[in-house]
Amino acid sequence: MGIHRDFLYIGDTSDDTVKRFDATSGRFLGTFVASESGGLHGPRGIIFNHIGNLLVSNQNVNQPQNGDVLKFNGQTGKFLRELVSSVQIGAPFAPRGIVLSDNNVLYVADIQSPGDTPQPGELSAYNGTTGEFLGNFNHSGFNGTFFPRSVVFGPDGLLYVSVFNPFDPLNGWVLQFDPVKREFIKVFVESDAVNNLHRPEGLVFGPDGNLYVTSFRADENDTDKILIFDGQTGLFLDKIDLDTVGGPRAFAMAILFGPDGKLFVPISGTGPDTGSVRRYNVQTKTFDVFVPAGQQLGAPWYLTFGLTDPATLAYNL
Repeated sequence: MGIHRDFLYIGDTSDDTVKRFDATSGRFLGTFVASESGGLHGPRGIIFNHIGNLLVSNQNVNQPQNGDVLKFNGQTGKFLRELVSSVQIGAPFAPRGIVLSDNNVLYVADIQSPGDTPQPGELSAYNGTTGEFLGNFNHSGFNGTFFPRSVVFGPDGLLYVSVFNPFDPLNGWVLQFDPVKREFIKVFVESDAVNNLHRPEGLVFGPDGNLYVTSFRADENDTDKILIFDGQTGLFLDKIDLDTVGGPRAFAMAILFGPDGKLFVPISGTGPDTGSVRRYNVQTKTFDVFVPAGQQLGAPWYLTFGLTDPATLAYNL
């Protein structure tokens, strides 16, 4: 029985492309989605749908139109069409993280609404085949400011959403939603002096059942890090520092588990590691450099493997 060859796909916000790497060696295999293909300006969440096409949430940074979700051929990277149009009813203004449920509903974290000052965003649902707008989630039960960044299905079948507060960047939450009723359930994680959660974005459940969340430093006396929470209770368990106090910054917008249970972390920041992808053993908190800096990636954000589950973001062998 042959081994399935897999690839790692990473959205590069420095040149508005999606780049492809060998999932075993990290070798660069070329630009998979060309700059501005289909109007790509600000690639954010990327997943493969159930028939193997690549979906990319496109924030349309510095463009006059709303954001959209673009569909590309999963073998060639050729643009196919807008799945969610920037002009349709319910178009996302600034789409960020996306997931696709087993019953083919696309969930989009729309980080904010248009306005002269930041306006709260939406968690929105669309038909995964037609792109038809199915409605926004009711988040009225949440008392904080709702600026959702990313989304993932948990092992319990509920949606977990990272939320930050642009008016107080030291705030941050992970919220729990019912995907069927499209209703807010509860605050699963809230920033405090113990967990040091700030401006959370990428979030994934690990093979160990714990929730891993990216967090950004509060000030020059803090570190950029990945926080680890109990996947059932939200209790803070541990952290993985990505840089050191006083040193150059190395932070991650999104994270993803991949082959061999390793955590893949694309690095942005101000230091020599910017543009690299680290591969962590989360038990030992040690890493090797999977994609070296200074080669192909300028500002890597969201990522997916070909074998990543589009709902849970788990790696499926």
